[in-house]
Amino acid sequence: MKVNIEMDMTPQEARAFMGLPDVAPMQQQMMEEMQARMRAAFDAGDPEGMMRAWMPLGGAEAFHKFQKALWDSASAMVGQKPDK
Repeated sequence: MKVNIEMDMTPQEARAFMGLPDVAPMQQQMMEEMQARMRAAFDAGDPEGMMRAWMPLGGAEAFHKFQKALWDSASAMVGQKPDK
């Protein structure tokens, strides 16, 4: 037996129906904090600081590690030794 139920509701109503928490206030607070950090770095004329504020999980260092991993993978595919 197959039963189909169709509900017409907004995403907020669906979250409330399923008992999920309302995370909108937390998201708003996080966005305001991120904007304040970016604005402070931008006002100081520090593009690197702005990127650190925007991407707090490593920023340029994480990008360089990711780029190195891609390069090492490509080198391994063609039979070259990866750079250290």
